[in-house]
Amino acid sequence: MHALKEQGYSRYDLQKELAYDGLEKDLAELQAVFDTLPTDSYAPELNRYRRYSRAIIFDKDERMEWLPSIERENGSMAQYFQGRFNPEYVDSYREFPSLPDHILENKLLQKIIMHDYKETFWRQEDLILPVHAGIHFVKLEVTEDGQEGVSSPNLIHQDGEPFTFAHLMKRDNVVGGLNIVATPACAGKLPKDADESQFHESFEIHRPLESYGVHDEAVSHYVSPIQKGEADRPGVRSILLIDFQPTVLA
Repeated sequence: MHALKEQGYSRYDLQKELAYDGLEKDLAELQAVFDTLPTDSYAPELNRYRRYSRAIIFDKDERMEWLPSIERENGSMAQYFQGRFNPEYVDSYREFPSLPDHILENKLLQKIIMHDYKETFWRQEDLILPVHAGIHFVKLEVTEDGQEGVSSPNLIHQDGEPFTFAHLMKRDNVVGGLNIVATPACAGKLPKDADESQFHESFEIHRPLESYGVHDEAVSHYVSPIQKGEADRPGVRSILLIDFQPTVLA
């Protein structure tokens, strides 16, 4: 069964599915980038850090190319737009610092992107032009008891892109980060205000490369804020998010 197509979401263990010599080294290189992510300038008080870059995928030969960044005074940036789907930034373009150049050639990152792309499904007319992929490096980090790291938006929601995948890079000394996948009717609500009978599944991901994907029109989804665990070190939850959308023709 193609779970993503049949039920609107799917879970994966890419440690097993992508196993190859050198995976651990490539994973460590990705994790090192998460360790030094800049603060999300759109929500500096929410203990969120991120980078973002964009690529295009040519379906016929499964070839991927990175799109150029926009050069600003404060460095290379990439734009992100979610239209009406993120209630915190409705119809707003956001700019995030781009991924470092060296990480674009990381073998594991490229394998993850293509793994996710091969899980997607499209109308033939969607594939006349390349498919766009958005690659988000997002970290929630809390250093003190009582602090929260909050994802955006902090509601059950849909993304606006046809497909989104989430891959855990690191989870350490964290309480929270509960994932919920629900029916579209739950979108716009906090879990406490939603009908739990419309929840398909609630789960946490703990191991690096433990992952899930959603077909946006079929489900809504949510991840709860994190807090620091009992150990005397920061609480960290780092996620690689990848979304896909067709090239839109006027």
